[in-house]
Amino acid sequence: MTAPLHEPRPSGRGRALPDTQQGMRRRNLARVMHTVSAEGPLSRAAVASRIGLTRAAVSTLVDELVRSGLLEELGPERPRRVGRPGSALTVSGSGPAGVGAEVGVDHLAACVVDLRGRVRARAMRHGTNRGRPAEPVAKDLTVLIAQVVAEAEGQGLRPAGLAVAVPGLVARDGRTVVRAPNLDWHDTDLAALLPGDPAPVVDNEANFGALAELWLGDGTPHDFLHVSAEIGIGGAVVVDGRLLRGTRGFAGELGHMPVEPEGPTCPCGGRGCLEQYAGEEAVLRAAGLAPGEGGVGLLATRAAAGDDAARRSLREAGTALGTALTGAVNLLDPEAVVLGGALAELAPWLMPSLEAELARRTSGAACPVSVSRLGPQGPLLGAAHAVLRAVLDDPAAVAERR
Repeated sequence: MTAPLHEPRPSGRGRALPDTQQGMRRRNLARVMHTVSAEGPLSRAAVASRIGLTRAAVSTLVDELVRSGLLEELGPERPRRVGRPGSALTVSGSGPAGVGAEVGVDHLAACVVDLRGRVRARAMRHGTNRGRPAEPVAKDLTVLIAQVVAEAEGQGLRPAGLAVAVPGLVARDGRTVVRAPNLDWHDTDLAALLPGDPAPVVDNEANFGALAELWLGDGTPHDFLHVSAEIGIGGAVVVDGRLLRGTRGFAGELGHMPVEPEGPTCPCGGRGCLEQYAGEEAVLRAAGLAPGEGGVGLLATRAAAGDDAARRSLREAGTALGTALTGAVNLLDPEAVVLGGALAELAPWLMPSLEAELARRTSGAACPVSVSRLGPQGPLLGAAHAVLRAVLDDPAAVAERR
């Protein structure tokens, strides 16, 4: 189930519903969907009690949502002492579904998630995308998307939209990859290269990872910094349950914060960026491993076995992470820092030096650091769940497209 938080679609194209009878109806449909999604199964009477509408009004809304395939009736609740048992409602397990996709530097992935939050289809393709033009990458990703959509449709699901996570800066239009240094993409309209009606929504992978943590994490606070790693390092800021996007949509770009002003040159054009000290390739090199030689898994295995070079590389990466995070923690005062992506697997050896650096450099009480249980799956799941949030926020739009 998803939490009843109203995060706008990543593209920022969400429209406010007008203050008309039709607009009120759409808002009330959304309230019913969010309530059943978060707390169901519930009877119509229970929904009415929670959202403050009459049972008759809720019954009309529920009938519309059942006809649209968004809600299902499970049959009578357990008998109560007084009155007739109500029919329990739940979100549909065979209706609209969210399609998520991810472009990584060394992989492509796609999945389909139903309204109950279950992953119903998943596919992945390994292979470098570094330096490949966007067109062939999008073509390969389209094949994966078609594969998972066909599998999901065979289970009675219908796609409600597509959202795509990328390792780069994405404009607020939710389409254009402005800059992805590790892919060597610039001003690329990725949405135009992918299938979808409505058009796909594109966003930074760290943003989707943070949203997945917010919606699916166990006890995640509503104010936190999310840090993830693949080849590069991404960051996202969540304030009061919403992403902080910034004027251009680039907020949270932690990987290119300088930790050594005269350090090595970064693909972004800067020097001494965090990625050059704590990114996957940098940590592997420091441990004496070639990029692609077993990757993070081999590094973790060696660190667990007590390999000095592996542990030293991770200790130094943790120090660099702590240095970069210090400024953000002092500026934003979050409740927590959450490590996701590849950092989650390496956390046992990163955390001591990271936490020590944060404690040494931050003012006031130390900011707690936790590890995401979603790990590398966060961005892909966040993308799929972003589509589902759009369904919950405006279920009438889904019905109109049928």
